[in-house]
Amino acid sequence: MNLHRLDLVSLSLFMHVVRSGSISKGAQLANLAVGAASKRISDLEAAVGAGLLERHSRGITMTAAGEALARHALRILGDVNLLAAELRDHANGIVGVARLWANTSAITQFLPADIAAFARATPAIRIELAELNSGEIVLGVLEGRADIGIFADRTPALGLQLMPYREDRLVLVAPSGHALARRRSLRFEEAAEFDFVSLSQGTSLAQRLQAETEAMGQRLKLRIQVRSFDAMCQMVAAGLGVAVLPADAVRALVRSLNLRQIPLQDAWARRQLLIGVRDLETLPRHARMLVEHLAAAPQPGR
Repeated sequence: MNLHRLDLVSLSLFMHVVRSGSISKGAQLANLAVGAASKRISDLEAAVGAGLLERHSRGITMTAAGEALARHALRILGDVNLLAAELRDHANGIVGVARLWANTSAITQFLPADIAAFARATPAIRIELAELNSGEIVLGVLEGRADIGIFADRTPALGLQLMPYREDRLVLVAPSGHALARRRSLRFEEAAEFDFVSLSQGTSLAQRLQAETEAMGQRLKLRIQVRSFDAMCQMVAAGLGVAVLPADAVRALVRSLNLRQIPLQDAWARRQLLIGVRDLETLPRHARMLVEHLAAAPQPGR
């Protein structure tokens, strides 16, 4: 076995063949003649000392050795693509990429202005922003798929270093003709008898409502679950229930749909959004600069 004889062109060809189920189709995708492609596959098999493909009239299937090679080739080619992208960034004057995962509340309320300010101050650092649920964000940072996470408090985050980011305020959103619409404020328990519109169960907001309802010895009257604040407001406007949402995130939607925001008096209605990293000291300098910028973001009323 001589793995030093493996080359990226042959690995790429192999993956094309595997995906297409045919050496001729794989050769076409790799811009190679069929004879040249067959020779490269044979050379791969000689290098690993085992057959990789079983050829039959309907195409090809992988052997156990072929499946092992495919798993590793996929990762190797992915790493090469990441390397090419990073080198391309350097060639274009980009000195680093910070991978930031954040929940919907942070993205809709605070991050656009904060990221824009950071980009103006440090144009050579590129930010890759992804929107996910708080639990997924923590897992992504722990596994190294994200450099920085922003998520709601109460999210289990053992193993992360945490810093405060921003505070948001939850309100009850109701149709203008609803029985609670004229209230200036209320406690959550006063709304518990009504139907609710919520985000999916995996979100920190949905979990918070469920926990608070259960703490009162009741069950949340959940009528419908959707995937965005926009959809929640649309459902409330259609009369399908009330919702608990971050005030600043939905202010424009509430106004355009003629809904009402009623402040919640409960202490838990003020949420802390947190910044989480695995280890601030070992973060790349460009990612650490972004953390410091976000952690220094001004809080309302400061």
